[in-house]
Amino acid sequence: MSEPTIAQKNPYAVELEEGKTYHWCACGRSKNQPFCDGSHQDTAFQPVAFTAEKSERAYLCGCKHTSNKPFCDGTHSRL
Repeated sequence: MSEPTIAQKNPYAVELEEGKTYHWCACGRSKNQPFCDGSHQDTAFQPVAFTAEKSERAYLCGCKHTSNKPFCDGTHSRL
């Protein structure tokens, strides 16, 4: 599996909590999108850990092809 699975062709709107660490699913296989549930096992993908800088609504990539992991950069509109 060299390409991630497209979980959806839209971003996920999520509420992030300042100081909390999250693990964004990079493989697209998680059943807990957009967050990792360990489904990447036996693939070349690893989740992307990030800590929220502030409490806010954020738009995390659903297509898994963003250049600004884990955040949506609009790549889904070109897939």
